[in-house]
Amino acid sequence: MDRVLGIDVGTKRIGLAVSDPLGITAQPREIIVRDGQGSEWRRFVELVDELKPARVVIGLPFNMDGTEGEQAAAARLFAKTFSRKFPGVTVDFQDERLTTAATEKLLIDAGMRREKRRKSRDAIAAALILQTWLDAGKND
Repeated sequence: MDRVLGIDVGTKRIGLAVSDPLGITAQPREIIVRDGQGSEWRRFVELVDELKPARVVIGLPFNMDGTEGEQAAAARLFAKTFSRKFPGVTVDFQDERLTTAATEKLLIDAGMRREKRRKSRDAIAAALILQTWLDAGKND
């Protein structure tokens, strides 16, 4: 099976995670800082070339009432751009409600200091998004 790339799209940072080759577990990979100039796409070219994912899973931030707001629209726009740049990679979405809160609780429970949490939060959120998708059996 091909690896799956998990993406947590933010306005300032993009968290990335990757599945193991069997598609069972998700591991945090890295955080890409957005510069407003689109330089994140150069890193995505490198990652897609290196990992050769057949699929990416992008977190879709629904509001608590199930509606989509500005952040969901931004995630969908990112997905549209990704699909255009990498037409051979399938794009899926995963509801990411409460992922940030779950990530923060996980890091606090692990005793991680605030500054260190900020530096790893987005990649861990991407791993939670991807793991939720994998656990749901959507990679079959």
